[in-house]
Amino acid sequence: MASEARRRALAVLKGIERGRPLAARFEKAVAGLEDERDRALVHELVLGSLRRRGWLDHVLAGLSSRPLHTLAPGVREALRLGAYQLLFTRVAPHAAVSESVELAREEEPRASGFANAVLRRLQRDGPPAEPDASADPLAWLRTAGSLPAWLAERWHARLGPARAIARARAALEAPATFVRLNPRVATAREELAAAGVELAAAPVPGAFRATGAPLGPFAERGLLYVQDQGSQLVARLAAAEGLVLDACAAPGGKAMLLSDLAERPTTRVVAAEVSLPRMAVLRRLVRRWGATRVLEVAADALQPPFRREFDSVLLDAPCSGLGTLARNPDIRWRLAPADVERHAARQRALIASVARCVRAGGRLVYAACSLEPEETSGLVDGFLAAQPGFVREPLPDWARPFAHGVARGGHVELEPFDHASDGFFAAGLRRL
Repeated sequence: MASEARRRALAVLKGIERGRPLAARFEKAVAGLEDERDRALVHELVLGSLRRRGWLDHVLAGLSSRPLHTLAPGVREALRLGAYQLLFTRVAPHAAVSESVELAREEEPRASGFANAVLRRLQRDGPPAEPDASADPLAWLRTAGSLPAWLAERWHARLGPARAIARARAALEAPATFVRLNPRVATAREELAAAGVELAAAPVPGAFRATGAPLGPFAERGLLYVQDQGSQLVARLAAAEGLVLDACAAPGGKAMLLSDLAERPTTRVVAAEVSLPRMAVLRRLVRRWGATRVLEVAADALQPPFRREFDSVLLDAPCSGLGTLARNPDIRWRLAPADVERHAARQRALIASVARCVRAGGRLVYAACSLEPEETSGLVDGFLAAQPGFVREPLPDWARPFAHGVARGGHVELEPFDHASDGFFAAGLRRL
């Protein structure tokens, strides 16, 4: 019988095949696994095999007597898991093969011999050579770069071969972990150091890159919050005194940072969220953090119910997530080209809606965890053309290192290969 951790990893991957988001399935997948090593194995197998799926499929296709798309989904995922363990982990080869064959047998009894033959051949012969990234960058992007064909072609055409390859390489690696500390816990840094957590200051003020011991227990106690430095940067751009709106606030990290950065006791941060389950998560997090200036409001940013205007509005818009492929590798396999424009259409409606909430002289910060122009610079250009009452706001000095060659344009772009973070876009706009 295959190990429970591998069976649960297979169940998560089968859900991805059916189009179910990864984040919603992880918590269920590790529930009841008492050994931290088993939970870590589930995460490694799922995230690693999704990041490398394009290459795994290329390798397996050269070894298989059957086209991969004709295999039962569970058998296909069992082969991917076996290939990933053989090529990218320290799992003993015999265990990688035998456990994966057993998974295939549990999915389809007649598939065990086929799976055994494919994986034994891979164990014996190894993978083929990668395509030459310089001579044929598109071939590399589709295989070793593990991008779906449409995204490989999109990045190649828009970014050029070198930057497309650099971005794809960054998406193959596990992302760095960034945190910020609770300013109300004076001993937070000392407690973390005593437990073996190492903190290194990140380029974004107040952000730290964390390594060492697991962070979960400290997050549960409210000593720290795990938050990518790009997400922290966005909140800092929107920070202001007075009345501040986080228009799409869940899970709540940016609203809490907006509150922490406020100096005047009268400043209030309204954290608006349309999803009631996500609002429940936000409320629990805000209480645990002790962010007493945050006011949670169940509200739809497309139809904001507020009568007062805000000194600053942050719209971190729901987007394709294509800047977070290292952290959310399932996105590349769930999205289709039309999804980028679908998200952009909603983003255009959202920014037009929340712009009405900004007082004269107030600030609007638009952000997205994507670097696709339809969702970022192109969207802001279109908004400004349609809204002459808004202008670009110059970046503060601390943010200028993140201006990706466009400092005069007043927006920042964090490239994963430059900043070891998610891909983030943010633009500050001022209402006249």
